[in-house]
Amino acid sequence: MQHTIAVDLAKSVFQVAESRQPGKVSRNRRLTRSQFERYLAQQTPSRFLFEACGSAHYWGRKLEAEGHEVRLLPPHQVRGYRTGDKTDRTDAKALLEADRNEKILPVPVKSADQQCLASLHCLRSGYITTRTARINAIRGLLREYGISIPVGARKVVPAVVTLNADAVPAPLRVALAEVVEEVRELEARIVGIEHQLKALVQQTPVAQQLLTIPGIGLITATALVGKVGDFRRFRSARHLSAYLGLVPREHSSGLRRRLGGISKRGDTYLRTLLIHGARTVLVWAARKQAPSPLQQWALQVEQRRGRNVATVALANKLARFAWVVATEHRDFRPQA
Repeated sequence: MQHTIAVDLAKSVFQVAESRQPGKVSRNRRLTRSQFERYLAQQTPSRFLFEACGSAHYWGRKLEAEGHEVRLLPPHQVRGYRTGDKTDRTDAKALLEADRNEKILPVPVKSADQQCLASLHCLRSGYITTRTARINAIRGLLREYGISIPVGARKVVPAVVTLNADAVPAPLRVALAEVVEEVRELEARIVGIEHQLKALVQQTPVAQQLLTIPGIGLITATALVGKVGDFRRFRSARHLSAYLGLVPREHSSGLRRRLGGISKRGDTYLRTLLIHGARTVLVWAARKQAPSPLQQWALQVEQRRGRNVATVALANKLARFAWVVATEHRDFRPQA
């Protein structure tokens, strides 16, 4: 039987559990980073188990290049196999137990290019969060001086720049000027990352094909490639939608079947982007004199169930279109 090694990853300490028989740990070791690297160099081709967490994809790429088999398991599913208190030893043992469940599908190891796309999106999202926090702080502080700035990120900086000299105390004006400069710098960084993403799209055929789908633009296409990776890991388009949390949550028993709202499982960032894209498609559908069949369907759902339900239903369809386009390696073909 192939040697199986479960590793609980950390920044500087690695818990290693070796198993040669299902359900039994033959050896448990706690290694520093340098010891762990020497340990890997001594191993014959083996089967390594990691949780799909920070640095897992790096170690996965490294081990696959050395001829090992690597399985990354979803952390939230591994958690259910932990017995007793949470320790590094019980986490490593839980990996071995979860690996025996064929229903738990592994996460594919991301390539360096996919990791690059995901990292750029992470930085961009962080910049946007910080910019939003600064803008909200400016709006809240000025409200204390009777100055109300209309909603909209682009209206805040001009409003601060054109403030009357006597509207707020001088020390606060200096501080606000610094915050405005920070907002401008953050916006420049966001634009810079978007330029980098646009350049990377030209080198990524799958992303170019995803751009042909209505409601999927530069940000959503590159995020899908970077975070989903190989679309063929999903058996069908519905499995991708379920992974993104865009299908109904089910709570059934016996002959009674109950379907609720969407499960909201999976990657929140991807789900948000798809819903924003669907909302854009729905808005433009209402303005067109001759909407496409997809837009007509979305408008009919909106009339029956309301805008929010129609938006999420359309986002579900966009995710399914993305699976078809990516797995069949072709551009999107609108319905007749």
